[in-house]
This record gives sequence, C-alpha cells and structure tokens, in this order.
Amino acid sequence: MTDWTAWHRGYDDPDSDLSRRRRSVQARIEEWLDAHPDGPLRVVSACAGDGTDLLEVLARRPDGGRVTARLLELDEGLAAGAEALARRHGLDGVEVLRRDAGRLSSYDGAVPADLVMWCGVFGNLDDTDVRATVRLTRRLAAPGAHVVWTRGRFDEDAAEPTDAIRAWFADEGFVELSLDAPRSTGYRVGAHRFAGAPAPLGPDETFFTFVR
Repeated sequence: MTDWTAWHRGYDDPDSDLSRRRRSVQARIEEWLDAHPDGPLRVVSACAGDGTDLLEVLARRPDGGRVTARLLELDEGLAAGAEALARRHGLDGVEVLRRDAGRLSSYDGAVPADLVMWCGVFGNLDDTDVRATVRLTRRLAAPGAHVVWTRGRFDEDAAEPTDAIRAWFADEGFVELSLDAPRSTGYRVGAHRFAGAPAPLGPDETFFTFVR
C-alpha cells in the first residue's frame, strides 16, 4: 500500500515535478474562477489529499468565499490537514469527507458541480476504470462545468497516456481547454469544459479502485 502522507512530502521541494504539477493545476483553477466572476460556485475534488491544490487558490483570492467544495479523502492525516487549512483561511464552505471517491454515493448532495477535479487519480487506475470515471463525470458536472485532471507519464517508452483520456473526454461531450505537458517533466495537467447534457447521479456504484 502506498504511504500517501510520505508521498505528499514530494511537495516540499518547490522544484519537484509534484510542485510544478500543483502550480499548473492551480493555474487552471484560477482560469476557471476568472471565467466565472459572478455568483456562487461548487467544486468536488476526488482523492483530494491535503486539499492544497484548491484551498491555496481560494485562500489568496478575495472571491474565494463564494466557492463551496466537497473534498473526498480517505487518509485521515491528509483529510485532517485539509480541514485545518480550510479553517485557517476561513473557508467555511469547504467540507472534507472521509469517503471513497470511487463510489457515486460520495458525491450525493455536492453535485452538479461547476468544477470537477480528478488530480492524482488517473495514474492510479487501470484503463478500464479511467474510462469509467471519464464517462461518469457527466453525472457530476453542471452545464458548462470545467474538469481539471492529472496523469503522470511513468514510462518514457510507452505511448502517451493522455491521448486516450483526451479522446474519452471528447466522446462524453467535453471540450478541451488546455493540456500542460512539458517535455522536461513526467506530469500532464488537462482541462476541459462540459458542453454536453448532464445526466442524473443515479444509484450508488463503484466506478474506480486504486491499483497502486
């Protein structure tokens, strides 16, 4: 089993791939907020870790308080860290639930969301579960919602892993906004906008299981 608390220590180095990935994710969140300057907004973040990807952005923006968010994280230490970070910055609209992000019931009451975050998820799933997750994203997304996702490239000799993911999102009615894939790193950060018709959340089911 992966020690996720130890894994997060990679963020301690500001020049690490993890830190660079975080800055890229945060830039996509900033773009989403700037594109929606008025009214309340709702976020769901799967496998959210300590929540820093989202919470640092909300904390430094004067409009961060209009965002309500559900962060799903099973690791107790990381979930507690996310709660502490939200409290420290007065982000009262943030809830952190110790629930399985791979079950639809974990999203009940928090969707449809205006931003769906799959950061640190796809690289830990087999392709069948990645495809299922992309397909089910339309059940979580409000009309015009943005999706931000990440995927590492662990084998330089293998096919580019994001090609299939991008095609799957297109198949489900999502328009690609950007793909950050610097040659010097192993991370990829994608952003899409939902241009299709939403679907109801539906009955509970498991749609992904971590394999790492």
